[in-house]
Amino acid sequence: MPFDPLIAATRFGTGLSPVHAPPSDAAAMIARLAGPDEVAARLPIPGLATIQPSPARVQDVSRARIKARGTPQAEETDAIRRVVFAEARETQQRNALTTIARGVTAPDGLRERLTAFWADHFTVIARNGSQNHLVSPFVADAIRPHVAGSFGDMVVAATTHPVMVQYLEQFRSLGPQSRQGQRTGKGLNENLARELLELHLVGVNGGYTQADVTQMAELLTGLSYDPTEGTTYRAGWAEPGAEVVMGRRYSAKADMSTITGALRDLAVRPETAAHVAHKLAVHFVSETPDPDLVASLAQRFLDTRGDLLEVSAALLDHPAAWSPDRVKVRRPDLFLTAALRALAVPADRITGIDRRAFNTHVGGPLKLMGQPIEKPIGPDGWSEAAATWITPQGLAGRIGWALRSPQHFVDALPDPRDFVRTALGPLAPAELTFAVGAAESDADGVGLVLTSPAFQRI
Repeated sequence: MPFDPLIAATRFGTGLSPVHAPPSDAAAMIARLAGPDEVAARLPIPGLATIQPSPARVQDVSRARIKARGTPQAEETDAIRRVVFAEARETQQRNALTTIARGVTAPDGLRERLTAFWADHFTVIARNGSQNHLVSPFVADAIRPHVAGSFGDMVVAATTHPVMVQYLEQFRSLGPQSRQGQRTGKGLNENLARELLELHLVGVNGGYTQADVTQMAELLTGLSYDPTEGTTYRAGWAEPGAEVVMGRRYSAKADMSTITGALRDLAVRPETAAHVAHKLAVHFVSETPDPDLVASLAQRFLDTRGDLLEVSAALLDHPAAWSPDRVKVRRPDLFLTAALRALAVPADRITGIDRRAFNTHVGGPLKLMGQPIEKPIGPDGWSEAAATWITPQGLAGRIGWALRSPQHFVDALPDPRDFVRTALGPLAPAELTFAVGAAESDADGVGLVLTSPAFQRI
């Protein structure tokens, strides 16, 4: 199929906009992706090194509260902890809104879509309230800088990032025969090793065995994290000797280079190429993607040793990517972003809302639609199945949001007769255009457009 600007803006972007024209061709999309990340510069999200409150600060106030229990200082330490945790909630809210604002205002949404895809591929989830504000810094550090770069670099950055090490409890993993393991009697935690092989690298059908998981877990021992120090390598925790993972022997040398070398090797295996190619095709095009599309993506991945800019170009180069069949459904976060984009909401109207408005118009509705912010059920991330999102409760959430929330973000709603063309372009069905023209209010008309099947599907 030929390039289609409408598909480019919706299937591979964050939606149509009255401010930003759709991409002119695939080459222009790739050129912009290869260029500077202007949206992140304009709407920054801090990485872990500068996030506030810092993990060390959160740890300090939590420890002080525990230490002060039953003493005259207990009330004071409780109050300090509440202030710090409130700051963490505000940081999470601000970063979530900034992420949405990027998608709403980006001249071309491909980078935003790829960032969301890869952040989901390397899912991290906060284990408690003190960590909720650390997910966005993980994406800022480990994912976004690499979406047009090397997959191997992304794998290393994501796997060794403090938030991943903490989420999958790698900091608890000890080599059974290591000095620390023999002293404490504690042993391996296989969480990170299993998710690396099953989800991040070769995939569930990639041919690995339980023995490979165990060997990978032993290879990862020594990788740890401390809120003050960040990612660390503790040689005394590392399992002695070499490991063999999927038929390849890795060095017995106990340092970080053994881990990063293994990660880079696994990142360019044929099984990894096939797994990544299939996930990309499913995410962007179809739950049952064209086999030739998947094969083309895998081959470009192998030919370039995981150059993700080249893989993205291969995706846009393939005819199947431009199929007119709109079988994918916008996830709730993408639905909300596309709606605000169609309404041309300025970034400051999104990032500047207060906590009450955030709960009413963003966090609460997304949860009702089935996608609580940064809280997927497990490490496999958000579902790609349309049936997951098109449920009675999910649709009720979309309808409620579409009828009540748009007017909160703009001074005046657009004329629905114009908005139907802005939001859907030539895809607007005649019956929808008629219904919008007959709507009793602008709010009803805009809501009809945003809840239409034509707007849900990409």
